[in-house]
Amino acid sequence: MQTSTPKKDEIQFGFTPSAELLNGRLAMIGFVAALITELVTGQGTLHFLGLM
Repeated sequence: MQTSTPKKDEIQFGFTPSAELLNGRLAMIGFVAALITELVTGQGTLHFLGLM
């Protein structure tokens, strides 16, 4: 069974592999940023942002 790969100029919506990779990478960056904020300020992220 052979699958065809989409062309780069075709727009795809939904749970595509490239969308999931981007989502995972952004989540990792956000998690590390929250950890660094907590280490530098001594407060949790929600306290730092004034939400608690």
